[in-house]
This record gives sequence, C-alpha cells and structure tokens, in this order.
Amino acid sequence: MLKYVFLGLFIFIMVLVGIISKKKVTNVQDFFLGGRQMGPWLSAFAYGTTYFSAVIFIGYAGKIGWGFGISSTFIGIGNALLGSLLAWIVLAKKTRKMTHDLGVSTMPEFFEKRYNSKAMKIVTALIIFIFLVPYSASVYQGLGYLFERTFGVPFIFCMAAMALLTGIYLLLGGYVATALNDFIQGIIMLIGVGFMIFFILSHPSVGGLSGGLQKLSEIPDAGPGLVSVFSAQPLNLLGLIVLTSLGTWGLPQMVHKFYAIKDDEAVKRGTVISTVFALIIAGGAYFVGGFGRLFLDNVMPVGANGMANPDMVMPMVLEMALPDALIGIIVILVLSASMSTLSSLVLVSSSAISLDLVKGTLFPNMKKENVMLLMRALCGLFVILSFMVAVTPNSILALMSFSWGTVAGAFLAPFLYGLYWKGTTKIGAWAGFISGFAVSVAGAVIYKMDAGKAPNIGAIAMVVSLIVVPAVSLLTAKMPQKHIARVFGEKEGVKLEPET
Repeated sequence: MLKYVFLGLFIFIMVLVGIISKKKVTNVQDFFLGGRQMGPWLSAFAYGTTYFSAVIFIGYAGKIGWGFGISSTFIGIGNALLGSLLAWIVLAKKTRKMTHDLGVSTMPEFFEKRYNSKAMKIVTALIIFIFLVPYSASVYQGLGYLFERTFGVPFIFCMAAMALLTGIYLLLGGYVATALNDFIQGIIMLIGVGFMIFFILSHPSVGGLSGGLQKLSEIPDAGPGLVSVFSAQPLNLLGLIVLTSLGTWGLPQMVHKFYAIKDDEAVKRGTVISTVFALIIAGGAYFVGGFGRLFLDNVMPVGANGMANPDMVMPMVLEMALPDALIGIIVILVLSASMSTLSSLVLVSSSAISLDLVKGTLFPNMKKENVMLLMRALCGLFVILSFMVAVTPNSILALMSFSWGTVAGAFLAPFLYGLYWKGTTKIGAWAGFISGFAVSVAGAVIYKMDAGKAPNIGAIAMVVSLIVVPAVSLLTAKMPQKHIARVFGEKEGVKLEPET
C-alpha cells in the first residue's frame, strides 16, 4: 500500500508545481529559459536530473554491471569528472555569455548566429527533434520495466501513463516547472541512492563489500574480469565513459541549462553542486549494478519473447534486495530521474521545431501566442513518437547510445570549437556535423543497433568530429572578421550590443 501512497503523492506534487509555475510563464522566454534567472541549486539539480534517468538505473546499471562488474563504477566517476565538473568549467560561463550576447535561446539559433548559416539552424532543429526520440523512448522503457515488476501493471500501460504525466506537467509550466520539479526530484534521488547502496550491500546475496567482491571473483569464467580494476574489456569500458561523459557536452538538453543560469557566481556554485550530485548518483548506480549477478545466481533474466533481457536485471535485484516499505522510495527515485530527463528532452525538441524551424525560418512574423500554442502541441507530439519507439524490441542501451552518439557526434565539435576558436569556419562546422552524424548512423545500420557495439560507435562519432572540424577549418576560407568580432563581443576593443 505504501508504494501507491508514495506514487500518488509524487504525482500530486508534480502536477501542483506545474499549476503554480503556469502563473510565472508569460512568454516564450519564460516557458523555455525561465527568464534566464535560474540560481545555482536549481541549475545544478536540473543538469544532474536531466543527465541521469531510468536509463542509467535500469538499462545501463543492469547490463553494464553484468558485463563489466565492479569496474563499471568508473563510468560513474567519469560522468562526475568529465560529464559534470569539466563540462561546467569549460562550457557554462562561455555558453551563458555568448548566447546572451547573441540573443539566442536554442542550440539551432546558436549555430545560425555563430556560423551565419540559416541552413545549419534548420538541419540542427530536425536532428534534435528526430534523434532525441530514441533517447526519450529508452527512458520510457526503463520506467516500464520497473513499474511492471513493482506494480504488476503491463509494460505498455506503464509507459503510456508516464508519457501522459510528462505531457501534463510540462505543458502547464515549461522550464520553470521543470526546474522546480528537478530540485525536488534530485533530493529524492540522493536519498534513494543512499538506501539502495546500503540494502544491496547488506543483503545476504552480497554480504558486504569484501564479501561481494569475493563472490564475484568466484563466478565461473567471468569472475576475474568482474573484480578487475579496468575489467576484461578496457576499450569497451573506455567507449562507454566517452559516450556517457563527453557526450553531454554536445547534447542540447544539457547545454540548455547553461543558457538559463543567472550569473557567473551561480556558475561557480553550480559546478560544485552538479559534480557532487553526479558522483553520488552515477557512481552509486553503476556500483550496485556490478553485484547484479549475485542476486540472480549468474542467470540472465529472460523476457516474454524467450530471449535474454538485461533490462530486467535491476528491477529484479531491487525487488529482492529492498524491504517492501522502501520499494516505493526507489520507484520514486527512478521515476524522478526519468521525469526530469523526459521533460528536458520534450522541451528542447519542441522548441527546435517551433522556435527555430517554424517561427525562425518559415513564419518569422508568427504571433507569440501561436508560438506558445505550437510549442505545447509539439511537446505532445514528441511524447507520442517516443512512446511509439519505446514499444519496439530494441534494448535501452542500444536506443540511448544511438541517440547520444548521433546528436552529440554531430553537435559537440562545432559547438565547442565555436565557443572558443575564432578560426572555426562554416565549412569546418558542416564537416563536423556530417562526419559525426554519418559515423553514428552508418554504425547503427551496419551493426543493426547492436547494444554491444552502439556505445563505441557513438564515442567514435564524437572523436571523429573533434578531429575533422579543426582539420577542415585550417584548410578553408576564414569567416569575415566583422562577423567574428561580433560573435565574440569585440570590435576594436569595444563590446558590441546584441542584434535585435
């Protein structure tokens, strides 16, 4: 009964926050950026809760923990140091300043102004809307598996309910509702991870940290690799670290948090908060996932289709390890992580079409009221498309890796070099777009969305783009000096005002 009480209370709070936040949304800037007045705690928690979802707790922790053992914890450490700490140090201040100076609100707008290319804005908007759908679908899958196991409700109905809930509270309050809910959800996630680590380690199947490591090492064939510092698959482990850590630098739903933060002081504090949050959440999730084999007697769960289903590992582990009274808290933990991610994905994707493609390109004189209406309608469409992809047989790991690899592979290098290097050319940026995108999509086609290959393909796509952009930029015509001066806020030592 307690599970239902927790779930009902959580849903009530989320919808209530959406209703309250609706009063603060008077224009598109409020809906999408919260008026650029987000403080350090809200911004850091928004970043962290968008970063981690059911994908990490259910899909990644289960499958990767099964294959890599305790060394999968390095992925969580990489997420904290590379995906949070370094990302905030390198990107936050520069992104906030340049987007504010140029008067841009979205990543497609940034590319248009930085590289003076409307075509780049259109392509970016389409990539965002289309290729973030698989990531959103992987989140729904993770929620569906957990709720099916916990509440006994069929998988498809669980996903449908989550899709409906996401749409309701996001349509009401936009980014303000998302940020406030992210803060509440972040606190729940921290508490839940603490309980999860304690009860899984203390369960008789594990027998404490030293006992668990000893039992893992004794598993036939796989044992030594499960307790090895860098696992028996170091290159695959590195690919996962690069994909899940460096990938955040090029994802519009992550970078979006830097657009909305209030000032440089908030950036400094947000950097620390975000890093600590990531270390606890990601480190904890991957750490406990490494002990999954001990609970299931080294037998991979089998799905309804008779095939091995690693996405069921963590739902079964949590059901076995936690007391009934705490199952509700863990369910809310995963739900919290997922709802914040979903809301950010929906918001960024709907804005790509409504703000960048429709108003920014096709109908520049479109009324603000109609833009808001269109954005809300597209939020609903994105949720529906994600649900449709989620019911396909692809694994959580494959869907998420394909999405991150394609989007970050296309955007990371043009965005990063565009922030810092005046020598980045339009052709160089296009080359980065095309090379990263092509590597990811071609890899997915060749290997048929193989979950084992997808993370490495995504990591390669990002690295290829990072090499291609400067190489092509050095060989192609530089952008006009006047344009570069305006982009970087300088002209003969005088800062330029943003164009209206």
